[in-house]
Amino acid sequence: MSIAQRLTDLGITLPPVATPAAAYLPFMRTGNLVFLSGHIAKKDGQVWVGQLGNNITTAEGQQAARAVAIDLLGTLQAAAGSLDKVVRIVKVMSLVNSTPQFTEQHLVTNGCSELLAEVFGDAGRHARSAFGVAQIPLGACVEIELIAEVRD
Repeated sequence: MSIAQRLTDLGITLPPVATPAAAYLPFMRTGNLVFLSGHIAKKDGQVWVGQLGNNITTAEGQQAARAVAIDLLGTLQAAAGSLDKVVRIVKVMSLVNSTPQFTEQHLVTNGCSELLAEVFGDAGRHARSAFGVAQIPLGACVEIELIAEVRD
């Protein structure tokens, strides 16, 4: 089954690549690796603002991380030309806007990791880091970057 069919089955439509908000590129390819810049969580087309442990629950954070994963897939598709060219997701790094007492950053990030596994199967399983941070640009609750291996 193609990745496009899996996305259709999951009810997912990929967005176009977002215009960078500062002096960076949305992705950079070197050899067979594609590095995607951090993508922030959006809800209904707007920045998903909030702080885990304050005004956003772990479950809502997981939804935000899943939303980020969908945006990442849109950028990855543009970078690779097709998601069927993705050999594997190599690494995910997640930043979670959270209070000092919040300790479930890893569970929030599962929202992204689980979707990548649904879309790519074993090739979607990846190395990962999840950090709690004091703030993310524009007040977003979650920011995630990704590294993927692709073929020509």
